[in-house]
Amino acid sequence: MSSRSKTRTLPLLALASSSALVLSGCAGSAGSGGGAGSGGGEGFEYGASQEEVDAAIADLEPVTLKYQPPAASQNSVMAPAALGYKEYIEERSGGKIEIEIIWGQAIAGYAEVDDALADGRLDLAYDLPIYNPSDYPSFDAAAKSFSGVPISPMTGEMVMTAVSADIGWSSESLLEEYEAQGVTPLTPIVSSGGYYAVCAEPGSQPDDWKGRQIRVASTSHHGVANALGASPVSMEYVEVFEALQRGTVDCTFAQLLPSAESGILEVAPNISYSTDEASMSSRAVGAELAGSSFANLPLAYQQIIFDAAATSYSGFVGITADGNAESVRQAKEAGGEIAVFDPATEELIKEENARQRQEVVDGGILGEDIDARVSESIETWSGAVEELGFEDGGSFEEMDEWWESGEADMAPMAERVFEETALPHRPQ
Repeated sequence: MSSRSKTRTLPLLALASSSALVLSGCAGSAGSGGGAGSGGGEGFEYGASQEEVDAAIADLEPVTLKYQPPAASQNSVMAPAALGYKEYIEERSGGKIEIEIIWGQAIAGYAEVDDALADGRLDLAYDLPIYNPSDYPSFDAAAKSFSGVPISPMTGEMVMTAVSADIGWSSESLLEEYEAQGVTPLTPIVSSGGYYAVCAEPGSQPDDWKGRQIRVASTSHHGVANALGASPVSMEYVEVFEALQRGTVDCTFAQLLPSAESGILEVAPNISYSTDEASMSSRAVGAELAGSSFANLPLAYQQIIFDAAATSYSGFVGITADGNAESVRQAKEAGGEIAVFDPATEELIKEENARQRQEVVDGGILGEDIDARVSESIETWSGAVEELGFEDGGSFEEMDEWWESGEADMAPMAERVFEETALPHRPQ
C-alpha cells in the first residue's frame, strides 16, 4: 500500500483538531481513561457495533458540545479535520451529541485554553502545551527527546504521530501535569508536523544564520537558533506573518500546515529542511484535552469522544501531508528555494539535538531510560509503517506533484496506534 493507493479514508478527526465541549445547560468535562467520573451510566466495549452503542445511549439526554478547532474558518486547510471530528461523534452518538464548531480560537486563545477548559468555557480543546513549559515540563522534555525521529514528507509524519502518542500515554509525569492544570488528556502529545526553517531570504550555510532573527515556538528551538548563531524570538504563530512581512523577523521555525494556512510562504518562500540524521527538535507541540465537564458526561458519551482518537490518526497525518504539499506549491509560486540544510548547518543542529536529549536524560523527569524508550518506539512504528506497505512517492521538493490528498488508507495504522497506546486509558 503506497501513499498513492486509491482507498477509502476514515473521517478526518485530526489530532490537530481542537475540541471544546460545553454541555447544554451544564458545565463539566472528561476524565482520562480509567474512570467514569460522576457521569455514570453504562458504557460499551471498544469496537462495539452501532446497535450496541445505540442501546447504551438509548435513555440518555442529548447534549450540545462546543468544539474549538485550530482552524481559522471552515475554508481552512485544517477545517476537514474539525468537520470530520464533528461527523464521527455525531454519527456514533446517533445525533445525541451535537457538536457546535467555534472557528478561529473565538472562545480562548492558546494562552488561555487551559483556563477555559477548567472553568467550563470549553470542554474539549486542542491546546499547545509547548508554549507553556513551566506548567508542562514533561511535555517540553518529550519534545526535545523526539529530535531523532526520522523526518520525511509522509511516512516520517506517520512514525512521528505514533511515537508521540506512545510516549505521551506512557509518561506518568505528563499525565499528572495535565491533572494539576484541571484538564484531562485525550491525546497527551500531538505531533502536528515536522519543523522547517522558513525564511524571507535563501541560504542555509552557517554564515547565513548569523545575525538572523528567528521566530521559535519552544525551548528546544531556542537552543537550535542559538547554536546557529541566530537570535531566537518567541511569538505565537498567528503573529508570524506580520512579523515576517515587516522584517521584524527573518525566519520562522515552522510547521508547514499552519504556514500554508496563514500565507507565510507569500512573504517567506524559502524552505530549508533536515535529513533523518538531523531532524529539528520539538516536532510535538499540541494535545487534545478535555475540561471540567467531561467527567460529568455519561460513561457512554465519554467513550464515544475518547474513541474518536482512533480515527484522528488518519485525519491528522492526511492534513499534515496536505499542508506540506500545499506549502511546497506556495513556495514555488512565490519563487522560493526549497533545499536540504547545508551539511555544516545540519551538523550544528545534530549536535544541539544530542545535547538537549542528554539534558532530558540527566534531568530525569521522563526517566533515565527516555532515550531508549523513544528509540524503541521509533523502531516499532517505523516497522509498522513498512509492514503495512506505506512509502513516500517522491522527494519533499516534488511533493506537490506526487501527493494526492485522501488516497492513502491509513485505517490499519490508525487502529494499531490507538489500540496499543490509548486503549488502556479508555474511560471504564
